[in-house]
Parts: sequence; C-alpha cells; structure tokens
Amino acid sequence: MIDASLFQNPEIHEFIHRALAEDIGDGDHSSLAAIPAGTRGSAQMIIKEAGVLAGVELSELVFRLSDPELKCEILIGDGSPVKPGDIALRVSGSVHSILRTERLVLNLAQRLSGIATRTRQLNELIKGTGCRLLDTRKTTPGLRLLEKWAVRVGGGENHRIGLYDMIMLKDNHNDYAGGISAAVNRTALYLKEKGLNLKVEVETRNLDEVKEALNTGKVDRIMLDNFDVDALKEAVAFIDHRVETEASGGITESTIRAYAETGVDFISVGALTHSVKALDISLKEVHDQER
Repeated sequence: MIDASLFQNPEIHEFIHRALAEDIGDGDHSSLAAIPAGTRGSAQMIIKEAGVLAGVELSELVFRLSDPELKCEILIGDGSPVKPGDIALRVSGSVHSILRTERLVLNLAQRLSGIATRTRQLNELIKGTGCRLLDTRKTTPGLRLLEKWAVRVGGGENHRIGLYDMIMLKDNHNDYAGGISAAVNRTALYLKEKGLNLKVEVETRNLDEVKEALNTGKVDRIMLDNFDVDALKEAVAFIDHRVETEASGGITESTIRAYAETGVDFISVGALTHSVKALDISLKEVHDQER
C-alpha cells in the first residue's frame, strides 16, 4: 500500500462524485435499456501493456462510492510492475453499477499508471547519482493531488503542491519586481510580516543571475532554467552546496543522466504529468469458467 491516506481525503471523494455525475447525467441509458435490472456479474481489470501500476486502490474507492455493495478484490498493488495479461483486480455485484463506473475507473488507472511508469523510467536513468526527480505544477486541473501521488508511486518526489506551500520566484516575478534582488528582498519582508515559514526558490537564466540570487543570502534553492550541461556544471560548482540546486527545462530521456551527473540536487520534469502516455488497461466481463 502506498500513501493510501490520500484516498480518505474529502477532496478526492468529492472529485469522484463529480466525475461520476458528469458521466451518468440522468442515467446510464445504454445499460438500463439493454440489461435487465438486478443482473449480477463480475469484471476484471486486465493489464495490456508493461509498466508500473497506479490507481488500483483508487479504483476500489470509485466502485465503493458508486455502489457500496460492489465487492472488489485487489490482486496487484499500486507501485507494482505489471505486464500484458496481468489481472490487477476483480469486481463483482450489480452489472449496472460496474458499467457506470467502468470509464472513470479506467480513465484514472490508465493515466496514473502512465505517470508512475514514466517516473520510474526516468528515475532509473539517474539512479546512483544522488539527484532526485521532481514533478511540477503542470498537471491536469482537478487531478493534481492524484497525479502527484502517481509520481510518488513511480519513485519520484513532489515539488510544491500549489502556489501556497513554497515561494518560487520565476522569471516573470523577478522581471515585474525589478530584478532578482528586489523580488527576494520584498519576499523576505512579506514572509516576516505574514509570519509564514516557506522555503524560497529563485529561477535563474544565467550565471550572473545565479550570483545575484546567491548574494541575497535569502534563498533556499536556485533553479537553473534551460542551462546546458556544461553551464549547469559550472553553476553547480559555483554554488558549491551553499543552497539547494534544481535543473529544469528541456531535459529529456537522452540527456537526463548527463544533467544528474553534474551534481545538481534536483531535476524537475514537467512531462511527468503534462504529456504522459496512458498505460493500456481494460475492464472486461469475467465469464463463469474464469471465476
């Protein structure tokens, strides 16, 4: 079980109810029309592509919130490697209930498993370097908590959850504020006035900006945005562990190892959540001889 406390979060329950209502409307007329009321049966979640499973416990929650009488048996846990033909779970009970939840269950499990799979792949590429893989806020609106959970399932770590739990002064903040020093100094005053204890990260675009951010003495982490490997290595050496370092921007599967080997503390990859390929999963009826 991985971080199952998330599924007790009222926000997740509310999201599931909204998503079900969006799909069902005034009724699942296809099922109501074609299948007699009271029909009972079973279905199983079939993995059709190799990857890392994420969302099986969430699927159980979706089934339960839709119909508390549905019985779910989890056969493969979240975070497990899976291959084509694996059966992740079985659900039994009202066929109408199974069918009206099928699409939401699959939409979530496919997307979250895709995120976990991609995260695991990239994490393996930087293994042994000491660098840690981060996600970003480039998430699907309404799915952020779940998508960031899937990153953790895949072995990655979460950057800030939103705008409220960490200060990140990006290029626009710095430019509007009149420069990095002005932005950082105003931020330090704001945090003191508000009594907030938040880490401060500053985005930099070149070594001069790195020096300016470091000279403020008021930042916890410096983001090195769109630096090539050689420039990143130079900046990391200059910072020399005085603050945390994070590389971001344009880092791909083919370059991530070289970036990690510069000694940078973190690499953040927006593609973990914003353009991930869903894992192929289906939900199919279990025939009597398969039960």
